[in-house]
Amino acid sequence: MTQLQTEIHQLKNDILEMFRMVSIQMIKAEQSLTKFDPDMAHEVVAKEKRVNAYELKLDRDCEDIFALYNPMAVDLRFVLAVLKINTNLERLGDIADGIARLVIDQNEPYSQDLLERSQVLVMFDAVKIMLSDAAQAFENEDSRLARSIFKRDETLNEINGDANHIISELVKSYPDSLFQCFNLISMIRKLERAGDQIKNIAEEIIFYIEAKVLKHKPGKRNGV
Repeated sequence: MTQLQTEIHQLKNDILEMFRMVSIQMIKAEQSLTKFDPDMAHEVVAKEKRVNAYELKLDRDCEDIFALYNPMAVDLRFVLAVLKINTNLERLGDIADGIARLVIDQNEPYSQDLLERSQVLVMFDAVKIMLSDAAQAFENEDSRLARSIFKRDETLNEINGDANHIISELVKSYPDSLFQCFNLISMIRKLERAGDQIKNIAEEIIFYIEAKVLKHKPGKRNGV
């Protein structure tokens, strides 16, 4: 194994660790919401600094590989993909942090009925599955699995598209829970953006494996 291959192997392990860290952040953000656990929400906020620091480390590692080894072909695509995936993962960490802060802002648990009717929990499930699939697709170089992520993102887009109507109906049903309703629509927007970030990750995985650029091309959500 050449030194470049050794560096590539280590970089792959490190970005998979970033996937793991962000996945845990998203899971704990959801649990802090459903269990109304402000302590767990504070933990998510505190660990966001670690995610940010790890992003900077990975950026430096990619820059060092460019400077020292001048990677070509698939190795070049790999490092370029890692750079962009790293940014997407850091933004996912920001989203988990933002949701956790909406838990901290509350003085009482979110209504279970509000959580279910708003479909926030459905969105969380979709985001967790998409993120897990993205990590697996990256680790196993599985472009078919990466393409399946585009279809799942449509669920998030549909819920987000109906969000104003959903929340307006909830406000009518729960006039004493206006603050929770407003926070829930903020969560819906954040989770929709999370789906976009994971979709971007899927595009980078396909670019790395197949040397195909899907960004801005019609039909990519259907895996075309």
